[in-house]
Order: sequence, then C-alpha cells, then structure tokens
Amino acid sequence: MTRSTRARRHGTVVAAAALLTFGLAPAAAAHPEGPADSRDPGVVLGWNAIAWRTIAVEAMKPPPVAQFYLGLVSSAVYNAVVTVEGGGEPTLPQPDVDQEASSEVAAATAAHDVLTAFFPASSAALQVDYDIWLAGVPSGQGRENGLKAGQDAAAALIASREGDGRDAPITLARPAVPPPGMWVPTGTGEWLTPWLGFTRPILIDSPTRFAPDGPEPLGSEDYAEDLAEVASMGTATGSGRSEEDTAMALFYFDNPPRQYQDAMRDRAVRHEMDIVESARMFAAANVSAADATITCWRAKYESDYWRPVTAIHQADRDGNAATTADVAWNSLRPAPAYPEYPSGHGCVSSGTAQALANLFGKGHLDMDIVSLTPEVMGTTRHYDSADAWLDDVVDARIFLGIHFRDAMDDARDVGRAVADHVVDRWFSGHTGGDD
Repeated sequence: MTRSTRARRHGTVVAAAALLTFGLAPAAAAHPEGPADSRDPGVVLGWNAIAWRTIAVEAMKPPPVAQFYLGLVSSAVYNAVVTVEGGGEPTLPQPDVDQEASSEVAAATAAHDVLTAFFPASSAALQVDYDIWLAGVPSGQGRENGLKAGQDAAAALIASREGDGRDAPITLARPAVPPPGMWVPTGTGEWLTPWLGFTRPILIDSPTRFAPDGPEPLGSEDYAEDLAEVASMGTATGSGRSEEDTAMALFYFDNPPRQYQDAMRDRAVRHEMDIVESARMFAAANVSAADATITCWRAKYESDYWRPVTAIHQADRDGNAATTADVAWNSLRPAPAYPEYPSGHGCVSSGTAQALANLFGKGHLDMDIVSLTPEVMGTTRHYDSADAWLDDVVDARIFLGIHFRDAMDDARDVGRAVADHVVDRWFSGHTGGDD
C-alpha cells in the first residue's frame, strides 16, 4: 500500500484550481507520470468544485441541503483516498487494497459515482468530466485498483444512505391564528426542506444528540434585550450600524457552503496540502457542517420560532412589557424561509470553522473567505482564528435583521459540539500542510 508524501507541484495545482474557478473540467489534475506515483490534491479540489456545480447550480439545492450532499461526497472521497494511502480511518468499512493503487483515480471515481447516484439528471455532464480526467491517466494496475477502490467507497456510502429520510413529506401544522412566538412565512416562502431535521446524520448518531436548549421565553429580560438589539442594528433604515457593520452583514448574506468550499480549495493550494490532507479537510469540515445543519433543522422544527420581523411587528402580543411593536419595521435583508431558532448559517459556519480549527490548530486557520454578494462583490476576509470568524458571522446575521443573538450563540455551540465529536472520532490526524 502506498503512503502519502508532500506534493510539490504547486504550479500544476494552481492551474487546475484556476480552470475550475471558471467551471472547466479538471484535466490538469492528471499527470503524465501516472497518478499512482503522485499525491497531488488537484483531483480532490477539482471534484469538490464539480460537486458544487452539480449540487447547487444544476440541481439548485438550497444551502442547507447542498451542505448535506457536500458532506456525503466528501466523506466518500476521503474513504477512497485513505483506503489507498493510509493516514486515516475510513468512516465506513472498505475492502482492503492489496496492491499498488492510484489514490487520485480512487478519489475521482468515488466523487463521480456518488454524484451520479444522487443527481442522475447531471449524469451526462459528470461522465464528460470523468472521461476527460481519466483520459490523462495511463492504463495499468494502479489505475484499475484505484477504480475499484473508488467504486467500493461510493457503493458503501450510497448503501449507507438507504432509507435515511431524505425528501420525506414532513410538514408542520400552523393554526389559522398563530400564537405569539410561532414562525410564519415572511415573504420568502413556506418552510424550506423541513425533512432535513429528520434525516439520518452522516456521522453523529442522532439529530437530537447535540440539540440546543431552545429559544428565550418571550417574557424574559434576555428576549427583550435581543429584540431591542436586532430592532436597532438590523433595520433596513435608520439603523445603529456603522458602514463596516453593514459591509460585514452583506458579506455574510452570501451562500455559506459556496464561500467555504472556495476558501478550503484556496487554502489547500497555498499550503501545498497533499491528497490525504486535502481529502481529510473537506470531509471533516463538510460532514461536521452537514451534521450540525441536520441538528439545527430538527431544532427549528421543534421550536418553530418567529423571525425578528414578525416579533417586532407583533411585540404588543408577546406579553413582555419591555418590548414595543413597530409595524413599519423591516430587516436589512429578507429572512430565509424557515423558523429562526437556531441559525442555519450559524450551524454551517461553526461546524466548518471548529472542524478546521481542530485540524490545523489554534491560530492556524489561514482562511481567506470571499463574498459574491453584489454590494461587496469580490471582497475578502482573512481569519486565523475560528472565534474571530464566528464573531463576525454572529454579528452579521443580527445586522441583517434576520436573527436574534440567542439563535446565533446557540447555533455556534451546536456546530462546535458536533465538530469536536466528529473530528475527534474520525479525523484527528494532523493535516496542517506547511503549518
């Protein structure tokens, strides 16, 4: 069995990443000398970009569902790579690889097969991507064994998801006159994908294992303070925000799974991370974020808590003498189409950030996150600390006017707890690149 060594073809990886940025297939990820002798992570980065295109662009899955599928693809790729290379424990049982095998072929095959199984409408495009990439791989035992390892990893992942609750017809009854505190649509649609909270997680054992303690009672002092904060800082006009506060809010009005996939690919290139390190990074972060999101969606279902815009409009119904109704109030940006507590963005962000902090070590995140929100298009925020990253996310979602602070703080705790468990159990090996 081969073992991972540091990849030094920095220019090749940069070229592959640049091609992928413009949506092109990763032909540059194959090398003339044959992938059985290379540990270049370009194939992992390339198929991560293809996975995003397939899941979010072609299938148009919303961010929480996209994060779930990114977790599935990333875990299959990781299982294929470490089965060939060693350096980690697969998350599902895998057949042994007794002879020399290409970990690059295994990674590409696992990603291709999982995406094709879950997104058959994209099978033709995925086959083109796969054929172009594989055409650059010399024939031989390494290629054939790599194909088998990738097929086995995909098959194990797909089989593990049978009957997992995806797309179940979950609904939540709402009376004709909802009581104070109950979520109602705020103009962006009905409850989006409630089934996600009843889906079997990828690596944690239950959607309720790391459940938060629930939103603040409407009559409490803490609730009144949270409402006053979002009413002042999250209003569309006349807010207490600075220009920097508004810019940060808009920065995190982007699609978080997309932002974080891009940032992880960038980090892998800059730190010349090898194929095992890169596969581990994507799997640990994406699975942690996926399972945190499933936990979050179950808690949203259980709490069914109203958004700030509804709470402020109906503050005269909440039984709290410290709150005041303002029927003209509007948030800086529209609230997503699901209950407020806990924050979905907060769960994705904290699951991702905490997993990366656990992998790379305190103070060594080195993440450059880019926003494509039109008003701040192309701006970048750099983070060496998970705490600094999450502090910004928490404030940003309040400044957008779509969350109470309690929902952000509790989402942060959910993501951290899930990531600590997932990384400690399955991904605790060092993957620090040049750190």
